[in-house]
Amino acid sequence: MGVEAIDRRSFLRVSAALGGGLALEIAVPGRAMAAAATPAELSAYVTIAADGVITITGKNPEIGQGIKTALAMLIAEELDADWARVRVVQADYDPARYPDQFAGGSLATPRNYLPMRQAGAAVRQMLLQAAATRGAVPLAELTTEPGLVVHAPSHRRWTYGELAAAAAHLPLPDPTRVPLKDPRKFRIVGTPQVGVDSAKVLRGEPLFGIDTRQPGQLYAVFESAPAHGGRLKSCDASAAEKAPGVVAVIPLKEAGGAYALVDGVAVVATNYWYAESARTLLKLEWDLSAAKGHSSEAYAAAAKALLDKGAGTSLRKDGDAQARLATASKVVSARYAYPFLAHAPLEPQNCTALYRDGALELWVPSQVPRQAVGMIETRLGIPAARITAHMTRIGGGFGRRLDNNFAVEAAAIAKALPGRPIQLIYSRADDLKRDFYRAAGWHAFQAGLDSGGRLTALTCHAVTFGTDGKPNRACEMDANNFPAGLLADLAYQQSLLPTTIPTGPLRAPRSNAHAWAFQSFLDEVALAAGKDLPQLMLELCAEDRIVGDHSDPAKALSAFSTTRARGVIQRVLADSRWASRPRSGPRALGFGFYFCHYGYFAEVADVTVEVGDYRVNQVWVAGDVGSQLVNPLGAEAQVRGAVIDGLAQAAAQAITFADGAPQQSGFDGFLLGRISATPPIAISWVPSPNPPTGLGEPALPPVIPALTNAIFAASGRRIRSLPIRA
Repeated sequence: MGVEAIDRRSFLRVSAALGGGLALEIAVPGRAMAAAATPAELSAYVTIAADGVITITGKNPEIGQGIKTALAMLIAEELDADWARVRVVQADYDPARYPDQFAGGSLATPRNYLPMRQAGAAVRQMLLQAAATRGAVPLAELTTEPGLVVHAPSHRRWTYGELAAAAAHLPLPDPTRVPLKDPRKFRIVGTPQVGVDSAKVLRGEPLFGIDTRQPGQLYAVFESAPAHGGRLKSCDASAAEKAPGVVAVIPLKEAGGAYALVDGVAVVATNYWYAESARTLLKLEWDLSAAKGHSSEAYAAAAKALLDKGAGTSLRKDGDAQARLATASKVVSARYAYPFLAHAPLEPQNCTALYRDGALELWVPSQVPRQAVGMIETRLGIPAARITAHMTRIGGGFGRRLDNNFAVEAAAIAKALPGRPIQLIYSRADDLKRDFYRAAGWHAFQAGLDSGGRLTALTCHAVTFGTDGKPNRACEMDANNFPAGLLADLAYQQSLLPTTIPTGPLRAPRSNAHAWAFQSFLDEVALAAGKDLPQLMLELCAEDRIVGDHSDPAKALSAFSTTRARGVIQRVLADSRWASRPRSGPRALGFGFYFCHYGYFAEVADVTVEVGDYRVNQVWVAGDVGSQLVNPLGAEAQVRGAVIDGLAQAAAQAITFADGAPQQSGFDGFLLGRISATPPIAISWVPSPNPPTGLGEPALPPVIPALTNAIFAASGRRIRSLPIRA
């Protein structure tokens, strides 16, 4: 369901590797996931050396999510490789060989799970056939052990390295007919595996984009307008040009706006500190008129006016919610607001570029290198065929590196100084100032209850950002937000505010805010009905239903299953001993649930409210991401990271604006989570007979309402505006 196998048109391109081994490219025409809009190719490159060492190329960007390890595990499992003898290397961006090279949307597992298994199984079948020919034995009498083909009747064994060269000349087996392992017999998949680069990271080996060093490398910083939408009027660079180590000062003109290239001035020097110091000597005059009035306070006032007016664009209308509210025994109303957020990855934006003889070479920590190459071609006129992009390890992205303006800037600087590698590095202030922010938002809710305390109607009016009736990037409200499809009378509407602030997806885009607003309000509804939130949720999900289009395999994973929802809710209630929770006093439990990115998660936070503050004692998590965890160690790391991110966002994170200028410039004003504030996190998995799905995002949204609902239970103070410690 939702995942497509390798089809008959698949092929293997094989050749003898140096030293008598096998070099194998597995090309998979067709969609890797049925939900894909157009057919695509998924490629993996495998080399088996004569000594039996297997090298697997990781095609996707590694952003700390562990995909470089997980995809290799899938191939190695079906290949029946000896994992201790597998080496994994990072691919360059190469759309002809490795399409779909991106990290985002928690899509890597659902798109690659079955194709990668089939690819490994096809390689194994070729090795079996090579052994059958070499040993003059029936193919059916052969089996494999890790790295070996075994003929039990004659007690003969051949290593993969011995068979690799012969296998390279065999015809391709039909990948759709090659048998796959019973998952119950997995040796590698489903067992905890340390990341293939973890030891290198701990040793400080140069893996990240910012570690790139090339002969003759120069360093650059880029000064842009202090407010979003500003334009450069004049530049006096005379003092900066005379500063120590400065090689060039380069004004750059806008090309494509915030998401590509804005007006600004690059300072290039022999080291980063020289460039950063010289930047302060620039005398720049900016036209900031477009940004005037774009302030957090002004947005909040405008949103209030729109919510007071109460007339937005309809997103969803089931039945007649207003009529039902008019006859309800009790009506619950509340408004919720959340701020802009920055991504703030620990590795700031950077890119190294070398322009020479009309060609461009990049070393770029990008989540979507295809976009970087495409924008450079469009905005700078360098043909994509003349661009080589090396994908470096990424020191955090969370959606920020889905946008590649930093790569366009580096390329523009390098084009102005051909023949010298240029490494552009953002300072932390640059990174916070020039983000594509999680949008602020405002929600007005109403709910109707009948005389028996049953939820009968729900409305939500959301205010977000957009123009001409179209929401800006990652701003729109999802018309399928829970409990849509489970109530006969429900209405969602949306109003838009214009803004100069560029927005973009942040880990669990939109869901990271909507889960908090909806689950917090439903907690209020449950209280008014004399229930707790889990009870209300279980009542709404009591009937086994699939909400959404599940007849089409392309959409099946996006449909909402009440059965799967109940499974994780019941598990986390049992794990946290919810039924015996404290009912009064400064310590309490809070609950949150959400479904997004194909994952079902329910979470409980144990919180103690202290004078003027609070402490999180523990968080319980129950998740359903299908039938199989590829790497349990990596899966748990993803969940823990999501919980820590969510707690930090809720506690103290906000980007505020005054006339288009962000007011936070460092981690003193935008606080990340600290080890001292990280509670124990207990994780349970609820397997279901569904294709495996991703984990980068769905565990984050529920922890925020779990936290704020716990604060209310402990203190009676309802948190309707984030951050909590504002």
